[in-house]
Amino acid sequence: MLGRTNISFECLAPGVDETQLPGEPGRTLVARLARNKAHAVAVQQPESWVIGSDQVAVLHAGSPEERLLSKPGTAANCIEQLRACSGRELSFVTGVAVMRHADAALIEFIDTTRVKFRMLDLATIERYVATEAPLDCAGGFKSEGLGITLCEAIDGNDPTGLIGLPLIRLSAVLRDLGFQLP
Repeated sequence: MLGRTNISFECLAPGVDETQLPGEPGRTLVARLARNKAHAVAVQQPESWVIGSDQVAVLHAGSPEERLLSKPGTAANCIEQLRACSGRELSFVTGVAVMRHADAALIEFIDTTRVKFRMLDLATIERYVATEAPLDCAGGFKSEGLGITLCEAIDGNDPTGLIGLPLIRLSAVLRDLGFQLP
């Protein structure tokens, strides 16, 4: 997705443990992981600006029943996640950290996109999972693909935030740091 900005970059795996801490809310989790991922790479590339990000899908965001939906990994888990989302609103929360180790610079932000799912019967969910196999996507669906047909509404400031990297806000941060973007 960052390639859409037309700036030169390199992808490096940060090797960060993504385990949720006990009682850790979704917003806190993605902020921590984005910062830890950026830091892990920034110490190896101290003069470079490093972008770390993480996303989680949250059912019942901000309530005592808050439930984080991660990448389902299996078709059975994906079906269960989508059944839980049927007729409900899911918040996709993305944390972004932009860091340069050499001068201890850090800029962080969180983007939230709310997705209202239509009522989904089991046959619809099973057809969708069999067709698109979104096993590596938080919440078990891809809005940029066939998953858009599962939605009733999408509410957010940046359509790329739902896909995993909010490019509108990130582009503003990069421009403020001196990157030339159209």
